[in-house]
Order: sequence, then structure tokens, then C-alpha cells
Amino acid sequence: MSTGVVAVALVPDAEGRISPYDLYELSTVSMVFGMPHTDLADPWYELRVCGPAPYGTPGTTGFDGLAGADTVIVPSVPDGVVEGRQELPADLIAAVRAAADSGARTVSMCSGAFALAAAGVLDGRRATLHRAYAAELAARHPRVHVDPSVLYTDDGTVLTGAGAAAGLDLCLHLVRKDLGAAVAGALADRLVVPAHRPGDRPQFVASPVPADEADTLGPALQWALEHLHEPLTVDGLARRARMSARTFHRRVRETHGTTPLQWLLEQRVARAQTLLESTDLPVERIGEESGLGSAANLRRHFTRTVGVSPTAYRRSFTPSGPPSRAR
Repeated sequence: MSTGVVAVALVPDAEGRISPYDLYELSTVSMVFGMPHTDLADPWYELRVCGPAPYGTPGTTGFDGLAGADTVIVPSVPDGVVEGRQELPADLIAAVRAAADSGARTVSMCSGAFALAAAGVLDGRRATLHRAYAAELAARHPRVHVDPSVLYTDDGTVLTGAGAAAGLDLCLHLVRKDLGAAVAGALADRLVVPAHRPGDRPQFVASPVPADEADTLGPALQWALEHLHEPLTVDGLARRARMSARTFHRRVRETHGTTPLQWLLEQRVARAQTLLESTDLPVERIGEESGLGSAANLRRHFTRTVGVSPTAYRRSFTPSGPPSRAR
């Protein structure tokens, strides 16, 4: 479990202005890392804003403040950079490269991927950004494996996001990696956003939702979250949503970018993560409580989704209070 210093690099346009889009992404980072959510984890992160005057946290000079940070985030860069009318600051590229070489986690939001690519951080790696800019990034940096179909990518120490709302998903993903599912879930609840959207969810535009469907899908899925430990079927959830199974399947895919069964599996793994972090329940019991069944089934799905076994995951976290055995 760790937090550390998060340094954000702001890149103004040729006239020295920061666009509203960049400010939106800065506010996203600030809400997650800059506000002291010490009731969720103490210590929380330290946020450092870096950029040419007048931007930046007092005490930083240009992009020198990226040095020594544990996580470096580059939000969107100006349109002039994407369109080839403006060069990225040389000191930014050097600072990002130096941070990556020193072991810092480097992160981009949307067109910030151009900065990471210019620094060579994305060479040979999969990266994403808004699909409108994907062709330009791929043409300018052919060594980067550009994937414009996903919300965010995670290559360990290098992460990229599609921007806007996906930027918040990416920030919560970082908190989940650092502090666990329980803290990330509590923070998401505080921000009134979904606790976890996996990075491989598609960048998509949902079709309009008929009023009767919009009124029933959410409550049905919320009910499922409260009954993950019970046997759940797509047909049963469809009936609860007052839809046919086919319509329910379509609406879940349009709204969440995945199938109902995959959505259920993701929620059950997330529930298992929370239980592993915050209780001393045996793995067999966690399999039951999360709805994944046997310990073997839990291990298989958990390892495939999270990348480590339940036991290894539990060793990474220390409960913040007395272990609880209650559901």
C-alpha cells in the first residue's frame, strides 16, 4: 500500500493559455489525489502541479517539479501540438523521460499520450487516447501500439487514458492499485461515480435509452450488487428489470460496454478484493460471499482478472481496523 507524490504537468498553448479541457482533467486529478481523503487512507497523496509561470505549485520551476515524483501525469496537450502547429516544451520531454528512467509511474490522459510518446516512454507499448487523435499519434509515433478502442491501458509503470470521464476511471484505477478496492470504492462513492470500470471497456456512444428501460436497469443491477453471494442468472435479472433477456443483454452492453455475465464476474471479483483487504475470512468463505463459489473457482477467476492469486493479493494489504467476519 503506497501513495507518494503525484506530479501533474500542465502544457499551455502558444499564447500561454490552458484550455478548459485541460483544466477539467486537472480538476479530476485534483479531486482524487489533491484533496486530503485521509479518512480513507493516511497518508493520502501529495499533489504537485508543474508548468511554466504562472502555472505550477509554489516552489516549482517549469517542469523541474516532476523530478522525484512517484507518479507523473500529463493531461491533454494543446490542439496545436496534436495538429503539428506547436512543439512540446523540450524541458517537459526531458523531465518525463528522466522521471520514467528513475522509476516513476508515468500516466497520460487523452492527448497527453503525445508527450509520453515524444519522451520515448510509449515505445513498444500499447497506449490509448481519444479515438479522434489515434491516427495522428500512430502516424507520428509508429513504435507505439495505439489502441483507440479502450478506456485506459495499464502496462505496469506506464498507463494511458482516453481522457474526459475515462480520466476519472484511470485515476480511480491508480488508487485501486495503490490502496485497494475498498478505498477506491469508498472514494468513488464520495465522487458519485461507478466504483470500477475496467480499462478494456470500449470507447462508445450509447444509443438513446427508452424511459421505461432507463428506470429499471439501474435498480436491477443495484439489487444484483447487494445479492452477489446468491445464485444470479441473466434471465432472473432481466425479469427484475422488467425486460426480455435479449433486451436486458443489449441494454447492459450499451450502458456498461460488456455482457451481463461479464459484468457480474467483474463485480464478484471486486467484492472478493474488498473482502481480502478488509477481513480475515478464509479464501473458501470469500468464494461463497462473493458468489464465485469454491476456492478453486475464486482463485481461477481472481488470478485471471487481477493478475495475482487471492493469497498474494491479501499479503499486499493490512486491514485498517479489527478484522470483520460479518457480511
